[in-house]
Amino acid sequence: MNFQLTEEQLAVQAAAREFAQNELWAGVIERDEHQKFPAEQVKKMGELGFLGMMVSPEYGGGGMDTVSYVLAMEEISKVDASCSVIMSVNNSLVCWGLEKYGTEEQKQKYLTKLATGEIIGAFCLSEPEAGSDATMQRTTAVDMGDHYLLNGTKNWITNGSSASVYLVIAQTNPELRHRGINALIVERDTPGFVVGPKENKLGIRGSDTHSLMFTDVKVPKENRIGEDGFGFKFAMQVLAGGRIGIAAQALGIASGSYELALKYSKERKAFGVPISQHQAIQFKLADMATNIDAARLLCLQAAHDKDAHLDYAKSGAMAKLFASKVAMETSVEAVQVHGGYGFVKEFHVERLMRDAKITQIYEGTSEIQKIVISREILK
Repeated sequence: MNFQLTEEQLAVQAAAREFAQNELWAGVIERDEHQKFPAEQVKKMGELGFLGMMVSPEYGGGGMDTVSYVLAMEEISKVDASCSVIMSVNNSLVCWGLEKYGTEEQKQKYLTKLATGEIIGAFCLSEPEAGSDATMQRTTAVDMGDHYLLNGTKNWITNGSSASVYLVIAQTNPELRHRGINALIVERDTPGFVVGPKENKLGIRGSDTHSLMFTDVKVPKENRIGEDGFGFKFAMQVLAGGRIGIAAQALGIASGSYELALKYSKERKAFGVPISQHQAIQFKLADMATNIDAARLLCLQAAHDKDAHLDYAKSGAMAKLFASKVAMETSVEAVQVHGGYGFVKEFHVERLMRDAKITQIYEGTSEIQKIVISREILK
């Protein structure tokens, strides 16, 4: 068993850390405060290859492995989880899905631009009545011969107003239930497609989350991904990989919180000595460090399984379940270590605590991860 990272993986990790510290840190509080989409930073992520990391160089991507992706996600999430969720959606849900299941024409038309960051994508599954139960799709895609007529509403869509390409999951044959669902590529300026108001969120406030409305939107048949009825399986496959990205995001939020708490504990004095010399603080730091290392190993295990073409349903779900729990617990404790200063925005940990919560909810709640895990271990 080899726990050593390769030179290439270490280089990716270092590049992501440098980008996060030099490009993301300075304005992250302002972007959070004003819900400002990090347009300049996303453009730079594209230029550095962080938006199409696992895409084949043939289509403009970096051709990297999932382990490298996890390492980069952790470093960027330490500083700005809003940027990392934009990166995760584009890499895991959009680019990976298109490369794995799209036609050559779809790859040439869309993937080449998505992989380089020329445009970014969005994944549209959740609805007002279809969250954890993704089979209950109310958005319809009626087969009209040479095109589909798309009607419905999607909720909680990351990159909702900034994307150019949307992968939309919709029901074509209700009598077939989940076997009648299709995945369609919808372009931003298609008539009948409207982006709703931006959600005012607790955390990841720099990312743009919107509802989307489709009214008699014509989608050409050539924009369907896979065979008729493949949409639900497509969604589940990309979400399985997406869990690894969100697990890495949670890991980054946890490790970022810990690093800030560790640094502060060495600077802040109480009763004449740095608080890091008090056992109460030492035990908090020990728990943080131990849990973060465990979460990191789970994330790397899931990434390894995916790279080795093994079944990563269980390892990915375990990584997301545990890493999101660690993110929440560690960020809360980081605020506690900071005391009153932890409640103040300029010390960053309150933002990380707010950002942590969503990792237990999106791309499958913690409860859904437990369903996935139990299903796998009971096979």
